[in-house]
Amino acid sequence: MAVLTLHHWPDKAAGLGELRRVTRGPIVLLTFDPAIRPWPVDYFPALATLDEARFPAIDDYARWLGPVSITPVPIPHDCVDGFLYAYWRRPAAYLDPAIRAGSSSFWAIDDIAPGLERLARDLDSGAWARRHGDLLATDAYDAGYRLVVAD
Repeated sequence: MAVLTLHHWPDKAAGLGELRRVTRGPIVLLTFDPAIRPWPVDYFPALATLDEARFPAIDDYARWLGPVSITPVPIPHDCVDGFLYAYWRRPAAYLDPAIRAGSSSFWAIDDIAPGLERLARDLDSGAWARRHGDLLATDAYDAGYRLVVAD
């Protein structure tokens, strides 16, 4: 089992091939689909570039592991784990340096100040709520996390 770690592996194909070789039973991965664009990407576009460079395309898993099932993993609105898109319904959390420090993605991108300034302005002016306010009434959000299971 691998939980939000694959993007740190230098050779994903070799790592998953080795996992397949030594594993009896199913392989279970919690990963991210880099084709998904959660709303924070509007403020930090470098996140999308980073995700595309670090995460395999969803189709790659079947190529490397054989037949797989892929299931979206919606994130509950009150998720307390500090991964990148856990705060989708609490946008002001992204302004908190302690929240950002818990995400390897924020460590990996340059100059987030313009995105932070724009997010703060949009929260103050209500622009964020006009664009994304429907999320405030949503209990769970598909931010792109996927459960990949190979038998």
